[in-house]
Amino acid sequence: MKMPYVKHSVLALFTTAFLVTAAFSGGIALAMLQHGIDAPTLTAGAEFPFQPNLSPAKLTAKSAILFDPASGRILFAKDATTQRALASITKLMTAEIVLTAKSPDTLVTITPDALLPEGDWGFKVGDVIPLHDLLRIGLIASSNDAMQAAAESLGDHYIQKMNEVAQALGLSQTYFLNPTGLDVNFDTSGAYGSAYDVARLAALFYKQYPAYFELTQNNSVSIDDNGRTIKAHATAEPLLSIPGFIGAKTGFTDLAGGNLVAVFDVEIGHPLVAVVLGSTKDGRFEDIKTLIHAARHPH
Repeated sequence: MKMPYVKHSVLALFTTAFLVTAAFSGGIALAMLQHGIDAPTLTAGAEFPFQPNLSPAKLTAKSAILFDPASGRILFAKDATTQRALASITKLMTAEIVLTAKSPDTLVTITPDALLPEGDWGFKVGDVIPLHDLLRIGLIASSNDAMQAAAESLGDHYIQKMNEVAQALGLSQTYFLNPTGLDVNFDTSGAYGSAYDVARLAALFYKQYPAYFELTQNNSVSIDDNGRTIKAHATAEPLLSIPGFIGAKTGFTDLAGGNLVAVFDVEIGHPLVAVVLGSTKDGRFEDIKTLIHAARHPH
């Protein structure tokens, strides 16, 4: 069942922004947040310290945000705290918990359960693949089989761990049912969260594991699977030519629509996070480009 929407308090909104800012400063803040008085959903009309000149109507996405991890500022928001299906953006949390617990050199045996999400990537039951390669093809090409296998390397309680980390980080709209974000059925997504939550999760993952996030700058990926080669194109390919592009994670399912989170330098050494949820398969890329353009041309 879809977890209900829970409103942030004013304190929680700004405290959670501070947590990610603290992570960018070198520490991981894992603290439970206190909720108090209700706050309205963020809108483009809110008085933020810096606000690009952008009408929410120009975006196809139902929810969107521009977030500055260095300051914790929300630069632009469109329905950014509403809970929505995440699709494959879920894989950022999967990679986060796996890399926290395991060495990238860990050898992972492909199980029958690992092939249940899709089963058509070329993996075979009994294959032994380095965790690093599973994460590469999972992040760059969004392989669901690879990310399922990576999650299984943690044992039986990986979903519990994903939800514990989300809760500890104050991602109050975020809840996981599987490690891929694939729809569970016609009514239930594999994961839920808000654009605001996604922005903070992406900022944390980029801070903790920049090399893995930056893998998504590649236009393709190739891994060795016990003498066979598995190749795939990058799902973020439409963004790769954007100056200052750092990395991105795509997502698309029937329930989620088109989702995308991207990290880019608004100027040298100053990364911003842009998120769109509930767009279309093609529209999500145009929406992100619109957000990036607005961030670089605020007046």
